[in-house]
This record gives sequence, structure tokens and C-alpha cells, in this order.
Amino acid sequence: MKSVRTDQLTRMIDDATAAWNVAGLRVYFVGIGGCGMSGLVRMLQARGAGCTGSDRIATPATEALLTDGIGVGFDQRAEALPSQCDLLVISAAVSWDHPQVLAAHERGIEVIRYAQALGRCMLGRMGIAVAGTHGKSTTSAMLAYVLTQCGLDPSFIIGATCRQLGGGSHVGTPTDTTGQLADHPKLLIAEACEYDRSFHSLHPTRAIITSVESDHLDVYGTLDAVVESFTHFAQLLPDASQDGHLLIAHDNAHRREVTAGLQCEVETIGFSPAADWTVTYRAPTVELAHHGEQICTWSMQMPGEHNAMNAACAAAAALALPGELASGDRVGEALSGFRGLDRRLQFLGEREVDGLHGDVGTVRVYDDYGHHPSEIDATLRAVRQHEQLSVFGGRLVCVFQPHQHSRTRFLLEEFAQSFSSADVVIVPHIYFVRDSEAEKHKVSARDLVDRLRSRGVTAMHLYPFDAIVETLQSVCRPGDVLVVMGAGPVWQVAHDYLASGQTIEDVS
Repeated sequence: MKSVRTDQLTRMIDDATAAWNVAGLRVYFVGIGGCGMSGLVRMLQARGAGCTGSDRIATPATEALLTDGIGVGFDQRAEALPSQCDLLVISAAVSWDHPQVLAAHERGIEVIRYAQALGRCMLGRMGIAVAGTHGKSTTSAMLAYVLTQCGLDPSFIIGATCRQLGGGSHVGTPTDTTGQLADHPKLLIAEACEYDRSFHSLHPTRAIITSVESDHLDVYGTLDAVVESFTHFAQLLPDASQDGHLLIAHDNAHRREVTAGLQCEVETIGFSPAADWTVTYRAPTVELAHHGEQICTWSMQMPGEHNAMNAACAAAAALALPGELASGDRVGEALSGFRGLDRRLQFLGEREVDGLHGDVGTVRVYDDYGHHPSEIDATLRAVRQHEQLSVFGGRLVCVFQPHQHSRTRFLLEEFAQSFSSADVVIVPHIYFVRDSEAEKHKVSARDLVDRLRSRGVTAMHLYPFDAIVETLQSVCRPGDVLVVMGAGPVWQVAHDYLASGQTIEDVS
């Protein structure tokens, strides 16, 4: 039987036009240290909820929560669930048979996923959801930064740390009470993740779809099912009379299928002149035009055509807001000053190395979160062009940790094709997360290495990370560029390699 307080909670969200009132609720978070979860904790705490939670291990995120006075424990047994609890929020990584989840069910406490709680936070707000197979974190951070630089104070939850934004989340204040946003006094920017169809739980007013490609096939099975899921997400937007607006990539987003029958305003964006918002990129300059009229221009600090498109999506979304809250000049100025996010093609520094003939030079080191073939291809091409390796020489060395066995198996050939810009590829064990033990035995890192070698790429399988760092010390030569990629803990390799020698670190 549900508690009285939980019944009250359910009534609070029955009216989709009313803001979610959590004042006085005692909310417990399982997986509280996640990037999105920790931001959600702060958001509910600011709205008057009493928030505590648990996680497996201490991390900088949990330490920051403790510093802010939010209770965090590392005992995840059933008996550690507080006796005073009205709502349990769990991250996408937490299973339904987790001890504290089972205990909550036994006690009649409502249990919801992170995405469901985030969706409830959008009620009564102008929620801007950023979806797509790629570019969600970067585009979300860019949009939040642009609106902040335009004098607004949006709330946001993004899946990465942006130093210029003070982290990965922020609880904003009312933005506009006199103009067209009077009925939506707060902006909330959030990533809309398609994994397990979690973005179907959101309540956005506006949305961006950057791309729609095959991914999470352990959930969807086919690309058609992925497209159908994005179609359902787009249908969540209100009609145009209620400010419903979708900005969707002109190419690589199956826009015809996704936008069919929508009642919201739909605009496309892309490099094609047929798009509503047309992007022109001549590195590092980006120009954005709307129906043929140039609106703004800026100089990119993040390399790559894909990042230019992410920035253009953020610019167009800001400029399309009702009430003319953002101007072309302010948007362009903001994007020219945007320096990037942690683990998104992040330049970490240089390490001095000895050459083959007694010469001394440096290896430039990047860290990147990319874990899908399209992301890998775009990132490596961007680095090769930005570092001008074809002009100055040097090789592109990549350490890539595959993320999930199922993704690696389903997209094995695509992964093999995506490293065409690399000269040397080192592959550790596949990062095991969410997959079953049976799936774990269907594919290995050696399978990817074999595919790469068959395509003429110098590739090797190495583990543990210490062995990779030791190998890099022998392999890397002056003028080389090292890119460490993956959504797992492989970032440690980049930092350990820099720490193992004389380094000139990035201080931006």
C-alpha cells in the first residue's frame, strides 16, 4: 500500500500543466553520484525537498554533494534505506532487483527512474530537451552557456562537466515575467537520452534532435525501432500555439519520418542550403543563416565540423525562443568564447618525449568521450585536420575502450571503419556495463583488433591500463598526437601518460 505522502505526490503530477511541487518530500536517490542524478538532487533540494542518497563508491561528485550538505551514504543494503522516505529515484544503471529498490517496493514507496523525475521537473517550465545519437552534452552545454551570456539564468542538467558553467548542473532563477515567456517563468535545459526509451518520460516544450542513428540495439533491435522511438519523443512536444518547437538536423536524422504529423513548429538545420537554418563552416569560422538571411557568426575554439554543427544547433535554439531573448550578436560572441567540456575532445596538455635520433619533442594529448562509430570517425578526422598532421607530420595514436559488449557486437564493422584516420590503435578490454554475462562472451576486444588489422591499421589489444601507458611511452614519438577515447574509465590512461613524464598541461 502506498503511503499518504506518495498518494499526494501522485496527485501533484496529474495535471501536466502544473509545476511539480516537491516541498517537504523526503526523496532518496540510488546512484546519487551520477552526473545527471547529482544535478537532479540539487534541483529538487532547491525546490524544498529533503534529499539524501547512496552510491557504490566515493567520487568527486559525491564529495561535492556532501560539501553542499546533502547526505550521501555508501551502504546500499536494504536496511540502509531511511525510515523516513516518500520517493525513491534511481539512475538508469540501477537494476530493479537492487536491495534498496526492493525494500522501497515492500514499504509502498514509489520508485521512479531519473528520466521520470527529470520529466516531472519540466512540468510548469519551458523545458528544452536536447536529443540525438551524438552531440547531446556539447549542444546542451553550449545552449546553457549562450543563454547565460545573454543575461538569462536557465536551469540545466547536462551529462558532462563544463568549467565555464561551474559544473554539469545549475538551478536557475525566473528569466522573464513580462514578455512572451510570462507563462513559462523558468527555462530548463536537459539532455534527452534515448537509451531504454527514457526520453519518453520527459515533458519538453522545445526540443533539438541532432542525429538519429543505429545505437542501443540491445534495446531496440533495429534502426527502424530507433527512428520510431525518436518519432514518439517528437510527438511529446505541444502544438505551435503553446510554443512547441522542434529543431531537427536536415540530414542524418530521418527527419521526414520523425516529423510526420507533428503539430509543433518544425525547423531544420544543416549544411544544406535547403535547411531552414543554414550552417557554413570554414574553420574556425561558422556562419548561421535563417531562410537565407545571415543571423550570426562566430569563431570556434572546439575543432571539428561536428562541433560547428553542435554550436549552430545551440545558436538556432536560442535565437528561436519567443520574446527575442537572444540576439545574433550576443549569441555569436558567446559561442566564440565557449571553450568546451571535460572529455569532449578536451586538450589535456603535452608530454615531452625523445625521438629516434636523440631529438626531443612533444606528444599532444586529447581526452574524448566518443564511443559510437560516427563519433569516433568525426573526432579523429577533426583532430587530424586541427593538428595539421598532413602538413607537419606525426602520427595519430588512439587508445579506444569499447563501451558495452552488445554495442561492440552489433556495430563491429562500423567500429572497424571508423578508425581510418588513425595510424595506431590500442584497444583495452571492453567496458562491461548493463550487458548480461552471456553477451560478454559473444565478442571481445580482440575481434575489433582483428578487423582493424584486416584494414591495414596498426592495432593491438592491451590490458591493464598500466601496460597501455608503458607501451605509449615506447610507441609515441615527437610530433605525434594521442587521443584517448571511450565512455568508461579509459580517461585514466591519458592522465597517467601525461603524469609519467615531463608535461605542459592545459590550464584553460
